[in-house]
Amino acid sequence: MKRSVIYYMMAALFVLTSCEKNELDSFDTSYSALNIWVGTQTGAIYDHAIHNYSYAYEEGAVTFYAQVSGVVTSYDRSFRLEVFGKDSALVAPTVRTETYVIPAGSIGGSYKVYFNTQKLSSKTLFSETDGEVQFRVVPNDTFAIGTEKHQQFTVVLKNYLAKPANWDSANYPRVPLSKYFGTYSRVKYQFMIEHLGLIDFEINYNAQTSYDESTNVISVAYAVYLRQCVQQALDTYNSTHNIPLTDEFGVPVTF
Repeated sequence: MKRSVIYYMMAALFVLTSCEKNELDSFDTSYSALNIWVGTQTGAIYDHAIHNYSYAYEEGAVTFYAQVSGVVTSYDRSFRLEVFGKDSALVAPTVRTETYVIPAGSIGGSYKVYFNTQKLSSKTLFSETDGEVQFRVVPNDTFAIGTEKHQQFTVVLKNYLAKPANWDSANYPRVPLSKYFGTYSRVKYQFMIEHLGLIDFEINYNAQTSYDESTNVISVAYAVYLRQCVQQALDTYNSTHNIPLTDEFGVPVTF
């Protein structure tokens, strides 16, 4: 009786071992799918990202993430994106993508798609009604399509910019932005946003820190520094373009 039990146990173990070996032998180590999304690098998926053309005088960007489902490789792997969907015909001339690379030994990272405000067919495009486009991976021999929620991502497009209420006047201890940045124009404010990364910020005489991110308040000393930053950026722009930066009224931008 004991011999029979031992025999059946050994037979079962042999079958299980054979199955495991077959599964290992048949596992395709060359298979890789590419997942893309907008959200956070830790994997949170947002319904869409937002790009506002007004927040960049020339080129702004939207960050997306890509991650490989499969094994890492000892060589770089590349992919490209294509734009499609609702407003793709209007938006395509403004879009710049790259040949994106998953480096050797890596499974992914963060990447960007770019939108050039100066290439809009009309300055008022998306100023009253939001636009929308999608991006997906151009098919290639390296990657299979990602999982259902990771095959494409959406970018909602806007193009409007309001003059800050504190540009020309502000109650003490707040300081009008005009004191440090001069006369308002849409082009000037776009240029500032593009190069400083700040919007609707406040200057306060009583600020204890250079920049308080939670309240979007900056100190007077930091305002002086930011003015120097945009002055330098403007000098660089003017030296690399055929004509100086001018605002919507045809007046050269100054700080």
